[in-house]
Amino acid sequence: MAFTDSVFHSRVRASSTRLFWVGLALTLVGIAAIVFPILSTLAATLLVGWVFLFAGAFMLVGAFSVHGTGPFFGALLISLLSIAAGLFLLFNPLAGAAALTIMIAILFLIQGVFELVFAFEMRPAPGWVWMLISGAASLVLGVVIAGGWPGTSLFALGLLLGINFVTTGLGYLFVARAMKPAA
Repeated sequence: MAFTDSVFHSRVRASSTRLFWVGLALTLVGIAAIVFPILSTLAATLLVGWVFLFAGAFMLVGAFSVHGTGPFFGALLISLLSIAAGLFLLFNPLAGAAALTIMIAILFLIQGVFELVFAFEMRPAPGWVWMLISGAASLVLGVVIAGGWPGTSLFALGLLLGINFVTTGLGYLFVARAMKPAA
């Protein structure tokens, strides 16, 4: 069955108007995050803090249903660490942004190394150059973020989120346009 004849295609076509509005909203939020990267970095840090706090609270409740001393204390420790991380991020958002930024820099560096290794293992298969470019870009981003740390922690998260929202929003907009129902 070809993509154009699939049930998926008809579902996407039917929801193209909704995809358009979601794409437009994501694009606008992304632009705002790029224009105001410090504000969006703080908002992201606070959001992660709340997620840790709520997840830790749920895990704490769940820890009391775990049987066995070792597993109970392990679940209790993880829940308390999550709550502590959430409180740290909520009450120290600038320090939290610095911690999250260095973690992202490390993640980009590790991702870049793995993608470069993968690219050279793929060579000379088609597409290996794109993996090489992606790995190099991840390494460069990781080095730039880590090299400017802690100064980059003021804007890096917000800027990266903004770029992600813009590219996702544009993707939705283009899909919605391509799938617009026939009049």
